[in-house]
Amino acid sequence: MENLSQQNSRILNYKEWALTIFITGIPLAGIIMLLVWAFSEDTNIHKKNWAKGNLLLMVIMLIIFAVFLFFFGGLAIFANMTSEA
Repeated sequence: MENLSQQNSRILNYKEWALTIFITGIPLAGIIMLLVWAFSEDTNIHKKNWAKGNLLLMVIMLIIFAVFLFFFGGLAIFANMTSEA
């Protein structure tokens, strides 16, 4: 158990981070791997926190995108309806 704890808390080197970032850049596989790394018990703690942070940013960006889409989409529909009348 001690060895697993030490391995999960070790600092990742630059090659591991480069591979991690490369994998998250793959469209569907990246999101799946972020979910796996964020919620798996045997993932390195640094990678786990990084994955959770990325998922949080994705959710925030999705919410901001939805708000802008509904706001400006609603304005465009409203402007189109009023210009035809």
